[in-house]
Amino acid sequence: MDAHPPPYPSSAEAGFNPVPRESGKVSSTPGDSFAARVRSALAWRYGSQVAMQLITWTSTILVVRLLEPTDYGLFAMTQVVVTALAFLNGSSFAVSLVQTPHVDERRIGQVFGLLLMFNGAMAIGQFLFAPYAAAYFREPLVADMLRVQALIFLTVPFSSLPAELLSRRLEFRKQGQVTMVTGVVGAVVALALAYFGYGVWALVYAPICMFVTRAIGLSIAARLQIKPIFDPRGAWDLVTYGGTLTLCQLFWIVQSQSDIVIAGRVLPTYDLGLYSEALFLTLIVTARFIPPVNEVAFAAYSELHREGKPLGPYFVKTARMVMMIAAPIYIGLALTCEAAVLTLFGEKWAGIIPIVGGLTLVMPALALQLICSPVTNAMGRPRIYLFTSVTGAVLMPTAFLIGITNKGAGGESAAMGLVQAWWVAAPLLCLITLIATLPRIKVNPLDLLRELAPIALACAAMALAVLGVQRFAAIGVPWLDLVWNAAVGALVYFSAFWLVWPHTVKDAWRMLRPAPAA
Repeated sequence: MDAHPPPYPSSAEAGFNPVPRESGKVSSTPGDSFAARVRSALAWRYGSQVAMQLITWTSTILVVRLLEPTDYGLFAMTQVVVTALAFLNGSSFAVSLVQTPHVDERRIGQVFGLLLMFNGAMAIGQFLFAPYAAAYFREPLVADMLRVQALIFLTVPFSSLPAELLSRRLEFRKQGQVTMVTGVVGAVVALALAYFGYGVWALVYAPICMFVTRAIGLSIAARLQIKPIFDPRGAWDLVTYGGTLTLCQLFWIVQSQSDIVIAGRVLPTYDLGLYSEALFLTLIVTARFIPPVNEVAFAAYSELHREGKPLGPYFVKTARMVMMIAAPIYIGLALTCEAAVLTLFGEKWAGIIPIVGGLTLVMPALALQLICSPVTNAMGRPRIYLFTSVTGAVLMPTAFLIGITNKGAGGESAAMGLVQAWWVAAPLLCLITLIATLPRIKVNPLDLLRELAPIALACAAMALAVLGVQRFAAIGVPWLDLVWNAAVGALVYFSAFWLVWPHTVKDAWRMLRPAPAA
């Protein structure tokens, strides 16, 4: 992001022109390198996400020790409803502003109007639907929680719109600053409420405070002074593109929330809490660090596509960078899950150890699958994303239903049935997504395989080393074993790259480092 980017001014300011209308392309100034702007955007977006996660994870570890698995089970039930309704919050219409070549004040006002209408309806809908959700899960408290959580929808128009306006021009510095402030607010609220005995309400009010903080911060950062326009004429391209992405989100929600919906009727609240917290831990990379990469990648792909440049080589580089980080983290967590859980969460959460160990094995496949949609969406071809979303919405629930049915309805065995469903469905969905995506961006599957093979081999070397340490040099104290295993694994992983595939390390470094001054 530029050091001092020009903000999106109000309609009263004569210079309002996010994109030059005569060309439809993003303007560039002398010395304003696209690669440098992408690096800066990624640094701010990714760096702020890392900083926020360090803050929130410190808080989360403390809060987990104060709350009970039952609290997380109740919260997981409400999250199914909130997430299910969120696909209709209209944020996809804001995303369309990043991809479209033509943006003016009227079109932004039309998107703002859509956001206000959709989210107002969602807030009312969730408030009214709350008792029915509570009846489904057989937990009366769920109704009260959902009524309060309906406030989240009222903040969405004031965060989604300014975020996408800033993203269109790869301006992520202020977004990063808002993200870090939001993380601090959420951490403080959650920890304070948990400490003073508010139980599950700590998990309810902390996200609400974060959404409010983010909405205020982004509105100020983007100087959002746009009046909503409720006349859709002239915005049909935004509506169709955003509508397609909305359908994709619907099917993604079915795919990602079906395990909780199915398990919520089968597992006791306590066991559901164990599974949901294990899933939260294993999704730490895909749910927390992949979205910032995708956000920057989508904006960058969109600009490259508007300039007529091929996207395949950039996708391959993105895939390599993501997998170099995600794969060793997940394989390492699978190897050290017992020590990690006991160190971070304590004996009270020992029941999640086999669940975490099983889920982490397939998370690299999920990470690779998730980075595919931005490249085809940026090309104006969201139907590919729609196809893979529909596939996931059929494949994942079917696998979960079979898995939990075959394992019966009791405790850990039923949860492990869900884990085994992940083992089958996640790699299969990744394969289908790659088959649908790679031909469109003109990437040979063998080329992608060659780029990712060193990562797999380095992870295998790391796994052998850690297993050897656990077998012959275990310490017996969870936190010391965790540090010892992590140190050995990291040393072997990076040494393998440096000694056997130094060109891969150098290519990755060239992608991330700032360009030398002219």
